[in-house]
Amino acid sequence: MGEGRGEGQGRVTLWGIEVFLAAAEEGAVSAAARRLGVSPSAVSQQLAGLETALGVPLLDRAARPLRMTPAGTMFRRHARTILDAEAEARAELAMADLSALTTLRLGMIEDFDAGVTPMLLTALAEDLKHCRFLLETGASHRLLDGLETRALDVAVTADGGAVGEDADWREVHPLMAEPFVAVVPRGVTLDPDRLPLIQYTARHLMGRQIAAHLMRQNHAIPSRFELDSYSAILAMVAAGIGWTILTPLAIRSAPRFRPEVEVRPLPFAPLERTISLSARAGVLRDMPERIATRLRSLIAGQVVAPMVADLPWLAGTLRVM
Repeated sequence: MGEGRGEGQGRVTLWGIEVFLAAAEEGAVSAAARRLGVSPSAVSQQLAGLETALGVPLLDRAARPLRMTPAGTMFRRHARTILDAEAEARAELAMADLSALTTLRLGMIEDFDAGVTPMLLTALAEDLKHCRFLLETGASHRLLDGLETRALDVAVTADGGAVGEDADWREVHPLMAEPFVAVVPRGVTLDPDRLPLIQYTARHLMGRQIAAHLMRQNHAIPSRFELDSYSAILAMVAAGIGWTILTPLAIRSAPRFRPEVEVRPLPFAPLERTISLSARAGVLRDMPERIATRLRSLIAGQVVAPMVADLPWLAGTLRVM
């Protein structure tokens, strides 16, 4: 009879190691349980079994948040190596046949929610007949954190700097580049000194990129609002309250406001960002590139073509990479 995950105490198991890493990184048993999709009691049972097998305590459960003991800190380095080797072995076995993949944890920026993400999952489901898909959407920095801590297998995010600058831990597959654009109320002349700027929040990477670019222009632009919602920003622009700086993907995410706004090039030096697919370097072999290839095709048809048809001056700057 096979063992369940809650059994087998007295032996070091891959599941026990994954539970330990989740608890160490999340700082709480309950948070680790949510991340892994199991009960807190199952997490506690696995931690106790792992500590019994190793003969040393790994976590100080009395601390809030949980803290690793010296032995836990030492074991964490080995745990990462063990799980990376296990993932690489699974990927190597599945290399010739993607149908061998059983679970794919995918992180996607919210910009692709409306069309690209559902179409990607539908296509992958056809290729990976027996695979379970776990999707997380969110801000780029949170998705990259999830990738680094093994909570995600693949993440599609906006790049914060030059592609490849952190290639020591992740492989990066560029998907598309898009320019930042000015969005103004329809029929209104853009005068940055008179019409207030509605800024995208600097708590997210895109907002910080915009703020840094504005500083480089050495021009003080009045701003009264800072929001974290594309729809709310575009609604305010459509109402004539101000203008904003966003990207074609952001505008595409709230199409109901498109008839009430005009999209124009920035009234100063241009700025663009890159969207890329990332995975932990060398772990999933050629799977990330296969997914990236499919994504590029979807982006070309679902994003680039309709946006360039709407705004022909975007041709060449809004592009698949």
